[in-house]
Amino acid sequence: MKRTNKPNIILILTDDQGYWSLGCSGNREIRTPNIDRLAEGGVRLENFFCTSPVCSPARASLLTGRIPSQHGVLDWIRKGHGEVHGDAPVDYLEGITGYTDLLAANGYTCGISGKWHLGATGYPQKSYEHWFVTLGGSGTYRDAMVYKGREKVQTKGYLTDVITDDALSFIEECCSRDDGKPFYLNLTYTAPHSPHVDQHKQEYVDYYYENATFADVPQAPRHAGSIANPHDMAYSLTFASKEREYLTLRDLLSGYYAAVQGIDDNVGRVVQKLEELGIRENTLIIYTSDNGFNCGQHGIWGKGNATMPLNLYDTSVKVPCIFNYPGHMKEGKVYDELLSAYDIMPTLLEIAGIENPEAGSLPGRSFLSLLEEGKTEDYHESITVFDEYGPNRMIRTKEWKYIRRYPYGQDELYDLAHDPQEQFNLLAENRYFHYGPGFIEEKTVELKKMLEEWFAKYTDMAHDGRVEPVMGRGQLCKVGPEAEGRLTFSPAVDVEYRR
Repeated sequence: MKRTNKPNIILILTDDQGYWSLGCSGNREIRTPNIDRLAEGGVRLENFFCTSPVCSPARASLLTGRIPSQHGVLDWIRKGHGEVHGDAPVDYLEGITGYTDLLAANGYTCGISGKWHLGATGYPQKSYEHWFVTLGGSGTYRDAMVYKGREKVQTKGYLTDVITDDALSFIEECCSRDDGKPFYLNLTYTAPHSPHVDQHKQEYVDYYYENATFADVPQAPRHAGSIANPHDMAYSLTFASKEREYLTLRDLLSGYYAAVQGIDDNVGRVVQKLEELGIRENTLIIYTSDNGFNCGQHGIWGKGNATMPLNLYDTSVKVPCIFNYPGHMKEGKVYDELLSAYDIMPTLLEIAGIENPEAGSLPGRSFLSLLEEGKTEDYHESITVFDEYGPNRMIRTKEWKYIRRYPYGQDELYDLAHDPQEQFNLLAENRYFHYGPGFIEEKTVELKKMLEEWFAKYTDMAHDGRVEPVMGRGQLCKVGPEAEGRLTFSPAVDVEYRR
């Protein structure tokens, strides 16, 4: 492979991984030595947020730099994969530029290995030359079906390993060429998404089941808004051994931890391959997740759609994020600037030296100067990040979080400086005397004004999440006028499982 002045880029994207589930972020029992080494040799971002606490909108925002109310993917995609009878493929991001389009147009060979979950799974999109993707959003970890290009293929083995096998083949193929082109790899694991039981490497499951205290996963009483049968518990039971009559918390936690350790093993394989090929120093590795996950925190098992109204707790919207680029970025640094997934696109493009003609209409800002020089500047208005999930929107500063619920539910206000675990909603709790007369009302007005001005600036009214009946049960088609009068989101029903 001829050397290029542009770096190779590998973005490792996990599925449903809480920021708390790595050794480098303080978890004392989970075993993640390879990921921890990436953090030790790079930059770990302690306050990095997804744009929506569920997979498809979060992934669409990561790829396009747009908020959900700009690109129109507002919930996890239930229909449009083209995988079931009568389920026609839907290209949910049709006509929207992804950063892979810009990378490809500027000389990068782009490949994806793993989860896509943005519709029309059976054919390559967004300028990916290499296309090896799972059929839907999740499923079995054993002998899974995938699309390789346009061909449906039956794989053998543990899915996290299989995805990595394909990724390593893509890297080797790119290195065998003599065209001098850098590569971009989107390595998108389904782990640690449910199912969590009877799916992962047994020796890892047994280790955690027998030895872990899970003290780093504080359990709270069941959340008042928790849905009757949490999605991810029901899904785990669907794929569990038929001999099981029920699942225990220890079963679920052991499986979740084992899934993360399985990812860590494969991160080690990727780094080893880069070293063997002599391209490690010319390859940027980014490690992050699509959204967070609650393993009992707040009395929830799941992410944003584990409750009704849909929740935006930090455990649902905050994700791990590590940048490692030897000799080019800071090493062993941890920064607490508030950053968001919509900042990834401009940062990657600046690293690659590529301009985006649409940058002015997008909310993200590059944070490359932080990674390279440690410049701790404010990247957003009042060091603020924003999130949304359907008709629920959030503004978060380092000290405060305000959640605005439009047609239903109670608004929420949290004093993060004194209540970092978000236990007390100051708009529901009788705690006004802590702050003095009128303070809570004034703070709410201040944050609400900032939130509504920001979303008004970036929202495409044809895709406005405030007016869509998003219930966390899945998106069925495109929204707005493109729905052509059809039902756009699955209604709220009890979560089903099959044995």
